[in-house]
Amino acid sequence: MINFNKKDWWKEAVIYQIYPKSFQDSNGDGIGDLPGILSRLDYLHKLGVDALWLSPVLASPQVDNGYDVSDYQDIDPMFGTMEDMRTLIREARARGIGILMDLVLNHTSDQHRWFREACKGRDNPCHDYYIWRDGVPGALPNEMRAAFGGPAWTYVPALGQYYFHQFAPQQPDLNWANPAVRQELYKMIRFWMDEGVAGFRLDVIDQVGKDPDRQITANGPRLMEFLHELNRETWGGKNLVTVGEAWGADIPRARQYSAPDGSVFSMVFQFEQMCLDHEADKWVPKAMTLPELKASIARWQQGLHGCGWNSLFWDNHDLPRIVSRWGDDGELRVDSAKALAVALHGLQGTPYIYQGEELGMTNAPYPLEELRDLESINAYHEMVEKGMPEADALAAIHRMMRDNARTPMQWTDGPHAGFTSGTPWMMVNPNYTQINAASALADPDSVFYTYQKLIALRKAHPVFVEGDFTLLCPEDEQVFAYLRRGAGQELLAAVNLSGRSAPFALPEAFAGCEPLLATQGAPQAGVLRPWEAQLYLREL
Repeated sequence: MINFNKKDWWKEAVIYQIYPKSFQDSNGDGIGDLPGILSRLDYLHKLGVDALWLSPVLASPQVDNGYDVSDYQDIDPMFGTMEDMRTLIREARARGIGILMDLVLNHTSDQHRWFREACKGRDNPCHDYYIWRDGVPGALPNEMRAAFGGPAWTYVPALGQYYFHQFAPQQPDLNWANPAVRQELYKMIRFWMDEGVAGFRLDVIDQVGKDPDRQITANGPRLMEFLHELNRETWGGKNLVTVGEAWGADIPRARQYSAPDGSVFSMVFQFEQMCLDHEADKWVPKAMTLPELKASIARWQQGLHGCGWNSLFWDNHDLPRIVSRWGDDGELRVDSAKALAVALHGLQGTPYIYQGEELGMTNAPYPLEELRDLESINAYHEMVEKGMPEADALAAIHRMMRDNARTPMQWTDGPHAGFTSGTPWMMVNPNYTQINAASALADPDSVFYTYQKLIALRKAHPVFVEGDFTLLCPEDEQVFAYLRRGAGQELLAAVNLSGRSAPFALPEAFAGCEPLLATQGAPQAGVLRPWEAQLYLREL
């Protein structure tokens, strides 16, 4: 069990991300909720995770599935009450599990009290909480585009001004250049610290220093000034875990964000590896080779060792399912899910498991009418309007859409996968009769138990946390193999990330060693079977 009072406890932890809307419904309304999460704490405790990152549960009109917050200090009624939240924090901690809140500090909902006040007049104290530019209808302040499509400016006739929004028009960006805004946010964060959370995930936090007039969003000129102040005013020195979402992070910036002095965050989510298989427009695929992926991982492992900290993930609520993306979601689904798990969990950093990843859940190619994600729906229509055939546009959406990750959790082979007794807010993946937690728990060779073993190994052997990183066979197009060395131990990971057998000879130092973990039983000398993964450990 993790000691939350220990400095940098999060380096030894494994964090599990929950998308509350799709995790477990407790009242039959078809929407997951906090009491539903509470009912599954023993499952999560059995898996062995140390903290739960909850995607947003704060009050919201749900235009962007909770990333449009209308009240930072209240729970959305669809998820429950503040008392439910307090109960979850308390009961999770009793099982040695901390709760991480997902905070959206870059923007609010247009239904937030601040924005409603801001629209009342230019002299309203809240008007300068947001970013405004004078203008007339049809003459945008500049050509910036919103991430979800369309212009990044929306006109308010009563004010004769445009407001800036990087996402949906219903998500106006906060003006971090206004000290009053920052103090309001810091006060709110201290509120949740007092409620007993173990930390925070900060949504698109590298965009709070934006300069729209210069068309700068991520990594703006005042970003680090703002982030250092955020730290000092809130969690600095409090030993909470903080992870910033930073799509624009490179290694030098990540060193600043996750510096060992704790002056900003514990770590950041960077997405270099997760962008290798598509163009700048994520709907446009690009060929990716395993050597390219390995080189990227090695750069980050070596670039942050001793001077920063990595977050490790394949999946989250914004990404397609990894077993469908880079694995085999057909006949070899179980083997490929295990191989991908071992490849990731042997690295240095804090691993994140996204709900259902431990079951090997897959993408869900739904028809257009079943999609729920605003980004995907808008992108589909934009592609069709530009002349792409409808079938091709839908195929592009299916490959990378966020809805792949947001389908309801598959608990059983019963109605609606045991997620709800009502009608689910989003269609359950039809393969739930084969892929579900009940069958995984009943099968000692399931993906679930591989994740459980990896979590236990991380706690048992300090090399997982402290060891450096050496990439082996960098040009091999099938095998991902590496060494970790530190704390008087050496770890070897050997993973075949392909559906074909691959030659691989154990390094001489590990000859005769029994595997610490082997996903396909007793190893075969000189070869890794399709999607086979092995870990070896030796004392130095």
